[in-house]
Amino acid sequence: MIDRQRHLDEVVAKLRQFPVVALLGSRQVGKTTLARQLAEKWSGPTQRFDLEDPDDQARLGDPSFVLRPLTGLVVLDEIQIRPDLFPLLRVLADRAETPARFLILGSAAPEQLRNTAESLAGRVTFHELDGLGLDELALDQLDKRWVRGGYPRAFLAEDIDASRAWREAFIRTYLERDLPQLGIHLPP
Repeated sequence: MIDRQRHLDEVVAKLRQFPVVALLGSRQVGKTTLARQLAEKWSGPTQRFDLEDPDDQARLGDPSFVLRPLTGLVVLDEIQIRPDLFPLLRVLADRAETPARFLILGSAAPEQLRNTAESLAGRVTFHELDGLGLDELALDQLDKRWVRGGYPRAFLAEDIDASRAWREAFIRTYLERDLPQLGIHLPP
């Protein structure tokens, strides 16, 4: 695992100032890993919901009933799946003494998610997580970064062939799944 302390520190600082922090970035860039690291260091209760997990979807059948009593850090991963939660998050963010902080993770197009979250204006701040930056790596890792790219799994792969296989699978999934979800259809 690559230490992404700078991003961790920035997200913690934003959570101190805002009741809702949106951690945005493409799939597989490390948002969930960063959220787990943050939850481990959080001094207080934490609760995590993966909105792609059917069990978590079922738990949030009545989101107000489930989210309203929570305190501490509440992580909502893949928030773009449930845009209906944004009005409720606005209400929860406006409670006296803000008993919970919400870290929402999204891999939709950042502009699309920002527009969806507009009901949270003044309550939310955004943190963009990109691929591994040169400032996050040791000098002897820079050539490897240029060859394998900045996605953590490609960078940390066992060898160059495994890295290439991961990148090819990621690109294929992006072209076949993610672009059509954004309304972009490529010719056959």
